This record gives sequence, C-alpha cells and structure tokens, in this order.
Amino acid sequence: MRAISLFSGGLDSMLAVKLIVDQGIEVTALHIETGFGSSRDIRLELGRRAEMAGADFRSVDVRDEYIKEILFDPVYGYGKNFNPCIDCHGYMFKIARAMLPEMGASFLITGEVVGQRPMSQRSQALEQVGKLAGEGEERIILRPLCAKLLKPTLPEEEGWVDREKLLDISGRSRDRQLAMAKEYGWKDYESPGGGCLLTEPAFSRKLQDFIAHEEFGVEDIDLLKFGRHFRLPDGAKLVVGRDKEDNEMLSGISNQDYIPVKLPIAGPFSLLHKDASPSDRKLAAQIAVTYGRSQKGEEYEVKVDDETIVVSPLSSRSEAHRYFVLS
Repeated sequence: MRAISLFSGGLDSMLAVKLIVDQGIEVTALHIETGFGSSRDIRLELGRRAEMAGADFRSVDVRDEYIKEILFDPVYGYGKNFNPCIDCHGYMFKIARAMLPEMGASFLITGEVVGQRPMSQRSQALEQVGKLAGEGEERIILRPLCAKLLKPTLPEEEGWVDREKLLDISGRSRDRQLAMAKEYGWKDYESPGGGCLLTEPAFSRKLQDFIAHEEFGVEDIDLLKFGRHFRLPDGAKLVVGRDKEDNEMLSGISNQDYIPVKLPIAGPFSLLHKDASPSDRKLAAQIAVTYGRSQKGEEYEVKVDDETIVVSPLSSRSEAHRYFVLS
C-alpha cells in the first residue's frame, strides 16, 4: 500500500507522513513547485526532511500551468494578500490525484489542520479543496493530524489506515506538533506559517505592480524575489540588489526583457527593463550609483547594457525612495 503526501517540508507535512509510515504504508512526499514557495531552491532540504519522516521524495514543476490556470483567476478568490490558497491546494491535490496510478498509490495525505489557517483550513474550505481536486465521492484525501475531527475517509473505512492512531489537532497552536518533533528528535523543518511568498505583503505588492505594467511569466518569478524594486517615471522597472546574496541571485537571472546596469565602483548589481526610455535609463544609472560607494558631485560611467551613461549620484537615497514599489 502506498500513499502520496503533499509535502512542503514544514513540520505538519512531516508529521502527517510519519503517522502514515508508522502504520506500515509506503509514502511518496510530493513537492509541487509553483515558483512561489521559496526564494531559493530547497529541494535537497525537502528530500532530507522527507527521508527523516520515512518517505521517498519527488518534485514536479508546474510553474507555467499555475500562472496560467490559478494565480490570476482563482474560483475562491484571494486571502489577505495575493494568495489564492483554496484554489492552490485544490490544484495541488488535482495533480497528485492524477499521479496515483503512475505511482501505484491508493490515497492522498496532507498535513493540513482544521482551523490553523483562516482562509484555506476551515472545514468548509477543506470541502472546497476536495471539490476543486475532483475528489467526488472517492474521499481519498486523508488529513492525519486532524482526521478524528473530520468524517472518516475511504482509507479509514477500508481499514488501510487505523483511525484510532490518527490525531484530533485543531487551531493555530503548534504545541502538540512541537512536542512530537521533540519526541522524534527533529530539528530541521520549515518555520511555521512560512513557505509561500504570495502570503507576504511586500511580495504581493511587487507582483501587483508588475502585472499592472507587464505581462507576467515564469521567467519573471525570480525577478520579484530579490532586490529593491523601483517603478520609474516613464514606466520602466528597475531592480537594485540590496546585498551580496541579492547581487549574486540577480546576476544569475536569465530574463530577456531585462538588461544589466553595471557600475565602475563597488555597489549593487541592477537590472532594468530593456524598453526603458532614455530618461528612465539615466535615472536608473543615477539610482544604482547612489546605492554604490559613490561621492556626491562626482561623475561615473555606468554601463546600461551596451550603452555608457555618465551620471552623478542623487543628492540622497531618500530621493530615490519616491520611485519605490512599496515594500
């Protein structure tokens, strides 16, 4: 007997796997990559956490489909920010459900807890998730951490899983989960409440600003994860690195719509939209220089793609703040 578990690498998803593995069922921890789960590639960490819980690990990339089918037109709307949580969970279950025959699995599990999240983990929301997943009368989605608070599922009724060994956790407290982690000796798991950039106000504002000016695609996801974001007077977007990590990540982005802004002094790596007007290009060079180790009144030759623009820094960084995409 095998089950597929939606797997975020968080404590709840690890515990859900462990509860089922301990009943002698093989579990594949399935991480569905939407592009918005983290600012960096954590697949190695996820694989390690899945192994700790007793499962094998698999990752599937659905970024393009997610943007086209879910992100901008969710049936059940958004949460507080740009997070279509109910539709997102339903979509993930739909993908996992379609993989059951391929993986020789009989049912699905998840670390969801009733009442833990105000939008997506209410009892009604869990039913909506099942409907979006096309679950119908199958009732093959099992939530081990709160199963005793829900109607029995097919795996329980058929005796594949012993319902008495499942839990009745509800609400936002993590005390029981943390106690279980301590019992298992686990210290490596995703922080509670984290894991999705779409729930973060700053990221949501950057995304909303982006789609107001440009068509959004997979290649633009990473652009929003790093740096200070500016919207210049003629509409061009400028992204300026904040630190060494930002500079390294931005310099590694391959996006044909953006060109590098390179300084002759120590300072941030920046990217500017290729269609920026001459005045936006000049301002972008000034802003980049302002965040570099420049001196007021001095002139610097800044390379904007293949063009050299001679500029002096702005009078202060606060002058550049008027162009911030608020974050």
